[in-house]
Amino acid sequence: MHSVSLISTLAIGFGVALVLGFFAEKIKVPALVGYLIAGILVSPSVFGFDVDLALANQLAEIGVMLLMFGVGLHFSLSDLIKVKGLVVPGAICQMISSTLIGTALSYLWGWNFGHALLMGLCLSCASTVVVLKALEARGLLQGFDGNVAVGWLVVQDMVTVLLLVLLPPLSSMLGGEAQNTAVPLWQLLLITFAQVIVFIVLMLVIGKRVLPFLLWQVAKTGSRELFTLCVLAVAIGIAFGASEIFHVSFALGAFFAGMVMRESQYAHRAAIESLPLRDAFSVIFFVGVGMMFDPSVIMEHPFHLLGILLIILLFNPVIATILVVLLRYPLRTALTLGACLGQIGEFSFILAGLGQSLGLVTEEGMNLVLAAAIFSIAVNPFAFASMQKVGDFLKRKSKLFRVAAARPSPQSLMPDDVEQKKITGHVVVVGYGEVGRKLCNELNKLNIPVVILDKDDALVQKLRRSSLTAIQGDAVDPSSLLQAHVHKSPLLILTIRDEILERKVVETSKLLNPDIKFILRATTDSEAANMTADNLGMVVQASNALADKMCDLVRKELLEGDNPQDKEIVENSKIPLVQPTNPS
Repeated sequence: MHSVSLISTLAIGFGVALVLGFFAEKIKVPALVGYLIAGILVSPSVFGFDVDLALANQLAEIGVMLLMFGVGLHFSLSDLIKVKGLVVPGAICQMISSTLIGTALSYLWGWNFGHALLMGLCLSCASTVVVLKALEARGLLQGFDGNVAVGWLVVQDMVTVLLLVLLPPLSSMLGGEAQNTAVPLWQLLLITFAQVIVFIVLMLVIGKRVLPFLLWQVAKTGSRELFTLCVLAVAIGIAFGASEIFHVSFALGAFFAGMVMRESQYAHRAAIESLPLRDAFSVIFFVGVGMMFDPSVIMEHPFHLLGILLIILLFNPVIATILVVLLRYPLRTALTLGACLGQIGEFSFILAGLGQSLGLVTEEGMNLVLAAAIFSIAVNPFAFASMQKVGDFLKRKSKLFRVAAARPSPQSLMPDDVEQKKITGHVVVVGYGEVGRKLCNELNKLNIPVVILDKDDALVQKLRRSSLTAIQGDAVDPSSLLQAHVHKSPLLILTIRDEILERKVVETSKLLNPDIKFILRATTDSEAANMTADNLGMVVQASNALADKMCDLVRKELLEGDNPQDKEIVENSKIPLVQPTNPS
């Protein structure tokens, strides 16, 4: 009989995850909670389903690679450099603090030093997958707060890569199994740093030229399958090569692959093409986490689990929030990062798994890490939901946090030196993607004043350097709309592709300016019909606008041609004539 472990693992995992994810959404709980429960239910230790745990873990790794590749496609090196003053010292201090308290608590339980230290390290690094999902769901991934969170995680990933290399030669000193290695520790450290630096340099110098060129050549073939295959081959191939050759983690390798491919004009298309696979494999990641969980650990070590959860859910967010505030960044950024760090995930499993293979971590410790990951991931969405209330509480209790709350992002305020004629009777354009950019260029040619409102802090900074009037912020936030001077604008144009978000922006803008008019972008005909029926404003649907433009060009070509029969066709049509550009 043929082996069907892959098929059975995917069929059972996806099937149960679909059902429980659907019910989770129905009761207003994030779908990932349903995926985690699905993993617990389909694990061999609960109902004895025929699933391959090792295979599920490999599929989950693919999900992590694709997800990090997608983040890299939207994350430029300038974004990382811009927040380096915060994320480098902040992430290192947070990891050291979390490791120390985790080690101390584990040591009090009677564990040996090596076991306690590994537990502390496992509690110090958050799950990249969970953070990215949370930021993306809330529209924070492209803003300043998202850049800080992603940069913080990148630093954590780099530190973890170093730890994974150093653990084997240090295991005998920590009470684990001795590893046969003739390489001195200082030399091993030097080699590790050199490998990471060489990989980054190769990606930024050679990859930055080769990958966009490769994507462009494949795109010219016109084959969608080849384009998708190229995206997947680059993402997974570079991640695998980075791990095998440079001993860099899969996640970090895929992240840098996406970041250099961002230079290509087809980066947006690459992100869209890889999105379905990213979503599918990220589901497998959460299901795989659930599969590894042994429910008996809750009954056997309830107080151990409670202590670990207090570190993850309380200490890590608090220490990260305080560090960001002390480094003189806004309270909102601090609270967003704190919510992001209130869970652990894939790197904690990798560290615990390596520790177990070296004899440093017991099965009890591994199960506690898994249990803590599942509980912390499940409750993490509630940390984001409670950010506003926590912020209000902190502002009431402490002057430090009141000062931090008053710190706006420099790009979120309208500069004092902007001329009044640019922010009176102007057009507000929400979103500076491809459509927004072309629209603003045309409006500038017509000398129509424009204020651009976009979430991307780095983009707003770039636009201001180009002498454009731009504000960083969320168009749903009344304060951002006020900074864009919506109350003095006759027209607001939404170039974003999100019907729900567009409706919220329209609703908020009308409260500030009841007379303002709107031009909205619709993705589908049904979306356009719904917006028009609700009288939201003038609606433009891409395919309809394109068809109208093509029809105009057809009429124009027929009128300007030399064939009298063509002119007669146009004259007999019911559509108004288009005047020729060069009348004879």
